[in-house]
Amino acid sequence: MFQDKMVLCASSAYEKKFYLNENFDGLPQHVKDELKIMCVLFTEDVGGVLSLEFDENGNLELNTSADEGDLLYDEIGSVLKIKQMQQEKQELFESLETYYKVFFLGEDLEDDNGD
Repeated sequence: MFQDKMVLCASSAYEKKFYLNENFDGLPQHVKDELKIMCVLFTEDVGGVLSLEFDENGNLELNTSADEGDLLYDEIGSVLKIKQMQQEKQELFESLETYYKVFFLGEDLEDDNGD
């Protein structure tokens, strides 16, 4: 139904912009706000570009990159910050995965409940 990966949102330290995929306009406003704050703070802190993408199975991946020759990009800091975000935002990320699996992949939510 969809390509291999679908971008949920992205933030760029270079362009000073945040992007939320219009396919996710149905998310509650507080979730969209939290994603924006989280992504912008990440790129302000370590630089580069951060994107949150769903893989073909509906798993949320946090990907970061930087322009070649960007001496200000903190590669080690980006890895540590992503691990920190995955721990602190685990509930949010799991909810987003469930949302994507139900509304985009058409999975039945009751498969996980055993009923």
